[in-house]
Amino acid sequence: MVRCAILEAGKVLYKGLVQGGEPRILLQREREPTTAAAQQPSTSAMNTLLALFNAGVVAVKVFKKTTPNGKVTVYLGKRDFIDHLDHCEVVDGVIVVDNDYLKGRKVYSQMSTTYRFGREEDEVMGLKFSKELVLTKEQVAPVSNEKRELTPIQDRLLKKFGNNAFPFTFQFPASSPCSVTLQPGDDDQGKPLGVEYAVKTYVAENPDDKGHKRSSVTLAIKKLQFAPQGRGRRQPSSLVSKGFTFSQGKLNLEVTLDREIYYHGEKVAANVCVSNNSRKAVRNIKIYVVQHCEITMVNGQYSKHVASLETREGCPITPGASFTKVFYLVPLASSNKDRRGIALDGHLRDDDVNLASSTLVAEGKCPAEAMGIVISYSLRVKLNCGTLGGELVTDVPFKLLHPAPGSMEKDKMNALKKSKSIERSRYENSCYADDDDNIVFEDFARLRLNEPDE
Repeated sequence: MVRCAILEAGKVLYKGLVQGGEPRILLQREREPTTAAAQQPSTSAMNTLLALFNAGVVAVKVFKKTTPNGKVTVYLGKRDFIDHLDHCEVVDGVIVVDNDYLKGRKVYSQMSTTYRFGREEDEVMGLKFSKELVLTKEQVAPVSNEKRELTPIQDRLLKKFGNNAFPFTFQFPASSPCSVTLQPGDDDQGKPLGVEYAVKTYVAENPDDKGHKRSSVTLAIKKLQFAPQGRGRRQPSSLVSKGFTFSQGKLNLEVTLDREIYYHGEKVAANVCVSNNSRKAVRNIKIYVVQHCEITMVNGQYSKHVASLETREGCPITPGASFTKVFYLVPLASSNKDRRGIALDGHLRDDDVNLASSTLVAEGKCPAEAMGIVISYSLRVKLNCGTLGGELVTDVPFKLLHPAPGSMEKDKMNALKKSKSIERSRYENSCYADDDDNIVFEDFARLRLNEPDE
C-alpha cells in the first residue's frame, strides 16, 4: 500500500525549460512485484521517491534527431519559438559527434527559411515559385576559441555528453515572418505552400559543400506568435445602414463582439441588432468567420470562410420591426480539413492542427510592412432582403491567437492535450527519461508530418 501510494505521488507535475515553461507530467511506471519479498518496499526507493515528490522533479524535454549513418545527433530544447514582437526566442541546441568520426572534416549548422508561393507542378521552363534563404550559418565543430554564452539547456547537455558535444545558437532576423502552411487540395502534389523554417546540420570539408545525405540531418522548426497577457476590454463593433431606391427609411445593422482577442477553439460571440426602418423585409441572416490571407511575395490576397451560420430565426423582419440575438461560431481547422487554401499554423499532427494565428506587428509599425503570409480574421454578417432589395453586409475584425505561455488559459489547454496524449501511449515508446539528469528525450521525427526532405 505504501509503495502504491508513493508511485501515485511519483506522477509529478513539473515545469520544464521547454516551450516557455509549460506544465508537463512525467509518468514513472514500474512493474508489479511477483514475490512476497519483493512486495516489501525498499527503504532507499521510498526515500528517493519521497525526496523527488517533496522537492519537485524539474525535468527538461529535449528533441533529438540523428543522421542516417548514426554518427551525428542534434538536440533541440524546443520546436516552437515565440516571437514577442520586441524580441524573439533564440534557437539553441547541441550537436553530439561520435569519436574519431570527423577526421579533419567540420560540422556546419544553418538555419534557413523556405517561402513557397506557388505549386511545384506549375514550375516549368525554369520558373520557380519558391524562395529559399539561408538566414545564418556557422561552424559548430571543431569549436572555435571564442567564448559563447550558454543557455540552461545547453549547459545541461554539455555536462551530460562531455567533449563530444558542441553548442550552437541562432537568432531569427528582425521582421521575419511566422510559420504558416496553406492546406493543399486533394489533387495537389508536392510540398504545400507557406513559410517554413528548418535547422540543417551536415559534415563537410568546407562551408560551401552541401554535405552528403547520410551525414546530414534536417529539423523543421516553427516561429509563432502568442496573444498578449491581457486581452483587454475592447469590444469591436460595426454599425451600417442601407437605403433603397424609391423607398423611404433605412435598414440598420449593428454587430458587436464580446472581445477583440479569441483563443483557438473558443466561441466567437456576435451580438446582432437589426432595426428595420425601411419598406423592405429581411428574409434571412448569414454569419461567417472569414480568414484573410495576404501573400506578400506576389502582392495577392484572398479570403476563405472557416465557420458559417445561416438562420431564419426572427425572419422575415418586416418594416418597423427589430431583432436582437447573440450568435456563436467556432472556427476550427478540423471543420475545414478538405478545403484548399486554408491557412494553418505550420506542420503539426493531425489531431493538434490549428488555424493560422493572426499576424501581429510591433507597436509603431505599419501592418503593411509585415512579410511572408499575413493572416487576419473578421466576422461577416449579411442581411438578405430579396432579389430586388439586395444585401446589407458588414465586417467586424478580431484576432485569433494562442494563449500566452504561463497564462491560466494556456495551462488548461495543455492539461487537456496531455490527457489525450497519455491515452495514445505516449507515442509508443518514442521518448525515454534519463533519471540522472531529469532529461526526457523524444525522437524529433515521430512528431512531424510532411517534414522537409533531407
